[in-house]
Amino acid sequence: MTTIQSRRKLIVIILLCVAIAGGLVRHYAERGSTTRDIGTLLMVLWVPVIGNVIGWLIGKIPRRAPPAEPVGFDAAGTFTPHLRVELTLRPTALLSHNVPLSAGEYRCALVVGNEGFSARWFVPQGEVLERGTPHALDVELLAPDIAAVKFREGESFRVLVGDSFIGDGRVLQPRI
Repeated sequence: MTTIQSRRKLIVIILLCVAIAGGLVRHYAERGSTTRDIGTLLMVLWVPVIGNVIGWLIGKIPRRAPPAEPVGFDAAGTFTPHLRVELTLRPTALLSHNVPLSAGEYRCALVVGNEGFSARWFVPQGEVLERGTPHALDVELLAPDIAAVKFREGESFRVLVGDSFIGDGRVLQPRI
């Protein structure tokens, strides 16, 4: 046992003895007397120790292992297209942000009704996606087995990035 633990144990024992003494004083003192009030005060000194004991007991409860990190596209490896879609990006509210999407990887959620499915697509080098114009793209889904039911040919969806819908689309050809 460390020095701190032994000191804490000693303090708990002393405060328990003080509380018992306060209970005895309170029991034998006359009602309404100062002695009875002092006995009550001595009993109340035990209350903070109860909180510490409860905290110590809670610390002894075995904890569950933290949940596993959600699987992301980084663990998925190479790009595997699951859908061929027609995607139309919505114009932005600010004209200065109303620029085409340049080449690179884009991640989003495809929303059908009130269900969202994590997805990503690539804009090939040398190409851009103009806003307001439909573009045919290959899209990879993070959970294609679950999403297969929702993404049938001709199914419409919205594209969610962060907390904004940035585009609309429809499935041209499922490859799931």
